[in-house]
Order: sequence, then structure tokens, then C-alpha cells
Amino acid sequence: MNSLNKVAVLGGGSFGTVLANLAASNGFNVSLWVRDSDQALRINSEGANTSYHPELKLSENIVASDNLNEVLDNAEIIFIATPSIIFEKIVDRISEFIDPDSYIISCTKGILDDPYRSLSEIISIKLSNKIGVLSGPNLAKEIAENKLAGTVIASPDEDLLIAVKSVLSSKHFKIYSSKDMQGVELAGALKNIYAIVCGMAESLEVGENAIGLILTRSMAEMSRFAVAKGANPITFLGLSGMGDLVATCMSNLSRNYQLGFNIGTGMTLLEAKNKVGQVAEGVRTLEIIRNESSRLNIKMPLVESMYNIIYKEASPESIIDDLLNNPHEVDVEFKH
Repeated sequence: MNSLNKVAVLGGGSFGTVLANLAASNGFNVSLWVRDSDQALRINSEGANTSYHPELKLSENIVASDNLNEVLDNAEIIFIATPSIIFEKIVDRISEFIDPDSYIISCTKGILDDPYRSLSEIISIKLSNKIGVLSGPNLAKEIAENKLAGTVIASPDEDLLIAVKSVLSSKHFKIYSSKDMQGVELAGALKNIYAIVCGMAESLEVGENAIGLILTRSMAEMSRFAVAKGANPITFLGLSGMGDLVATCMSNLSRNYQLGFNIGTGMTLLEAKNKVGQVAEGVRTLEIIRNESSRLNIKMPLVESMYNIIYKEASPESIIDDLLNNPHEVDVEFKH
């Protein structure tokens, strides 16, 4: 794929919108798929996605539509930025429209269950296209405000890496590459769990030292799970791992952090979700990872504690007791 003209972004939410605007601002024609025809009409007439980024003036190179066939027509790179719960349905729907030479990039930070599958695995099973994973510390509001940010595009295909960089790179948005697609994808999904933990810990006013403890134990659990799944734990030291973990676990711009904070104040899960108002992927990921880690006998005490708080009505304070009473006392254990 020597030259690129049209880019498709599937998902008109917070992150999909800023992705579309990054590509369009670089001169590419961008089709933005949204599920609602009224939303598409508003975006096209107002030049903004007021549901998510009312302050962001969108490039004139963006055309929103609820017609998937129309959006995918002649698209050479397709970014999928939908919630994980509908991800597989979207992949099924696009299979009849897409060019087999198009690149497909998963931008959703989630995992599917029954059975356990990564989102890139869903694409590779159902489609023959070359695929990549985009993940990093990408709080959409800051990207919309042109604040400095970076991300990682992971793929074994060098041409795909180059193409994605050309589409999304800007003076405010730096893109790094990786061959470890599985590690980058896992890091993006797993850190959402620990953002919930950190948000809850912050609401309990545990202190900065305790947050540092939680962050490092989170990284230990993430890398432990990664090794069991065949990923390179060194990937977790980079932007898609530690970078995303710190940004998400320390910011009230993170939906998962907000959710955890709300739970820490005594809200039920439903109340916390309603107050956040947008999808927090970490709740769904928590249940999937807890079940998979139990099946594989992977020690993830923070995951277990958070699961008990959300699904078994344990008190938020119990996570600190569980952390201190856990017999595991080895600090760094990166092995590959």
C-alpha cells in the first residue's frame, strides 16, 4: 500500500472522534461510522461531536455516517474503536464490505470471554487482512486539546506500522512501533482494572505511598498474566504498559478511575456506572481476567480483591487488607 487516501474510523465515541480528527487533520479523507443517524447528521452539520467533545472543531475532511458499507467503501485503513461488547458483531458486519488489502487496527482496550479471546484474535479468525493494535496513554480529552501524547502501534507487518504512523502522527501526537501485538493489547486491556483499583484507593485517601505500592503490584500482576499468555513482559515497561498504567491510574479523566472512585465512596456498581455516564471497560475485563487467571492458576491478588468488592459486596477497605496480608513478598519478577 504505497499511498493512502481514505481512512475509516468505526466508533464515534470519545476516542474514535479524536482518531478521526488526527487523520483528517493530516489531509486524509475520513469516514466516521456512528450507530445513530441523528448523531451522524449533527456531526456533519455542526462540525463537532457534541456528545463527547463539544469543544473540538472537527476537520472538514471528516464525514460521519451510520451506513457501514458507505463508510468502508475504498477505505485503506480501518480503525475499530467501538466498545468491546459489540466488537465481534462489528467485525462480522464489515467482513462482507472490506477490501482484503485494507489494514485493520484494533483500538479497543478490552477482552472477550466464553471462551477467552483477544480482540485482535477475533479479527484474525474472521478476516484475512493484515492487522495491528493501537494502545497507549491516550486520554481522549487531552488529545482533543492538542496536549502532548504518544501511543504504540503494534503489528508484525512493517508496511502497516509505517502507514499508521503517516496517518496519525502530528507535532502533538507521537507514535512508537512494536512487534509484540499481544503484549501491547494485553497491557491496554489489563490496566483498566487497576485504574478502578487506584480510583477507589484515592477515594479512601490511602496516601501517595500506598498508590505507589498499588501501581507496582499492578504491574507485577499484569506482567505475570502476560507471560502466561505468551507476551513479552518487557513490553509492559514501555508506553503501552507503564505509560498507560500511570496515566490512567492517576487521572480523573479516566472513566475507569472515576468508576473506582465512585465505588470507594460507597456507591453500588450501577450507581457508579450511571455517574460516569460512558463505558468503563475495566468492569467487564475484571470479570474475564479473574476467571481466566483462576483457570490458569495465575496469582493476581488485586484482581481477586476488586472482584470480591464489585461482585461479592466486600468492603472497599478490604483491598488494602488483602494487599498487606498477601504472602507474596517478591518485588520484581520479570521473567520471559
